[in-house]
Amino acid sequence: MNDEQIQALLGRVKDGDVSIDEAVEVLRHLPFEDISFARLDHHRQIRCGFPEVIYCKGKATGHIVEIFGKLAEKGHNVLATRAERDVFDAIQATGKFANVEYDELGRCVLLVQESAGESENYIAIVTAGTADVPVAMEAKTTCRAMGQKTKLVCDAGVAGIHRLLGHPETMETLAKASVVIVIAGMEGALASVVGGLVNCPVIAVPTSVGYGASFEGLAALLAMLNSCASGVTVVNIDNGFGAAYSACIINKTISNRQ
Repeated sequence: MNDEQIQALLGRVKDGDVSIDEAVEVLRHLPFEDISFARLDHHRQIRCGFPEVIYCKGKATGHIVEIFGKLAEKGHNVLATRAERDVFDAIQATGKFANVEYDELGRCVLLVQESAGESENYIAIVTAGTADVPVAMEAKTTCRAMGQKTKLVCDAGVAGIHRLLGHPETMETLAKASVVIVIAGMEGALASVVGGLVNCPVIAVPTSVGYGASFEGLAALLAMLNSCASGVTVVNIDNGFGAAYSACIINKTISNRQ
C-alpha cells in the first residue's frame, strides 16, 4: 500500500463504509508477510517510496512465482531482476498476469499496474559499447517499474568519442537530464568524460565487459572510483538495478519539489 491508499481506507472507515475489523484485515500484512520461505516487505512502498523488488538469481522458480503473486496482490508494479526465461514462462503460465513482460537482454520480468508520473524530468542512460546494453536494459526496466522516464544512448564510448561530442541531439539529451547513468566496461573512462560535461549527478556502472586485465569489471570499477570528474558516484559491477534505483530517488525528489 502507499500513503494515498491508506488515507482512502481510513476515510472509508470514518465514513462507515468499511468496518474496523475489515480495515485491520487489509492492514494485517502491512509490515511484512511471512510465507515460510520469505518475509515480504509490504511496508517498503510507504517507507522508501518503491515496493520490494525480487532478485531471482539463486532462488527456486516456484518461490519466485509465489513471491511475485503476493507482491502483485498489493496493486503496485512488480519487478523481478536477473530472471532467466524459464522464470518468466513460469510466471506467465499461472495465467494471472495478462500484461506481464520479459526483457531478454536485461533479464527482467515486469508487471505494470500503476501508471508513470506526469513529470517531464528524465534519467539519461548512456552505454560505452553495445556489450554494455544488457546492464543498461536492467537499469531502464527498473526506472520504468518505478515510474520514472528515461532516454537511452548506446555506443558512445571513448574509443570513438566523436560519436558523443559530435552529436548535438545526444549532448542535448545529457544536458537536460536530471540524472545520468553511465555504463562502461574495459577501462570505464566514459564516466569521467560525461562527468565533466553535465551539471547533474552522474551514477557510474562498471561492467564485466573486457579482456583479461579488466578482471571482470574490477579495472573499470577502480577507474570510476578514482574519477577526476566531480559529481560521479559509483555502484557495483554490472549493477544496473542499483544505479537506476538511486537515479529514480533523485529524479522523483526533483519532480516532487518543482
